This record gives sequence, C-alpha cells and structure tokens, in this order.
Amino acid sequence: MKVISTANAPAAIGPYSQGMVANGIVYSSGQIPVDPATGNVPEGIAAQAEQSCKNVAAVIEAGGSSMEKVIKTTCFIADMGDFADFNAVYEKYFVSKPARSCVAVKALPKGVLCEIEAIAEL
Repeated sequence: MKVISTANAPAAIGPYSQGMVANGIVYSSGQIPVDPATGNVPEGIAAQAEQSCKNVAAVIEAGGSSMEKVIKTTCFIADMGDFADFNAVYEKYFVSKPARSCVAVKALPKGVLCEIEAIAEL
C-alpha cells in the first residue's frame, strides 16, 4: 500500500490520509470544497462542487491515475435541492461516467454543501 499526500488538495483533518493506492487501484478520501492554497470554502453549491472535483482530481493524479480512469464515486450533498446544480459541475469532471452513489446527508465537515470520494484504476 502507498499513502497519497499532495499539497494540491486539502490536508486530512483527522486520522486518515488523502488517499491510498493498493493493488492497482487509487482510493481517494472524501474531498470537501476547501481551497488547498487558502483554506477557504467558496460560496454556493456550484463553486463548492467545482472545488471538490478539483480536490478529488488532485488526489487521484497524485496517486498516479487520472479522472478518465475513475470507476466509482460516492457523493454527499447537504440538500437534494442542489442535485441538478451539483450534477452540472460533476459531469464536466467525471466524463467517463463512473458508477456513482449520491446521498443527502444531515451535515458535512466545516458546514460545506458537498463531498466527493472516488476510486480509480491505475
């Protein structure tokens, strides 16, 4: 196993890594929309989805893969009313149309509106 660590995505805020590589698969931890350069969270679901996608891409790429090789995502959103706006951003990044689960949750870390995790092949 190899631990993924990159300055291009937010540092882990708990006892976990940004991601792992094992047996030819890259696993990203859930990525919330924190800008790794500033620590700020943008306003609104579209901007937050955009930043979460960028953070996932940074982890996947640091693990040696690419967004085109993502095979599964799990998406968490705070409000299903944001589903269409979230998808409009998501589809720009996950062009391979990986398998996906998307659920509404009561709350996310730092009060953000979305979180995305991904699994990709090397």
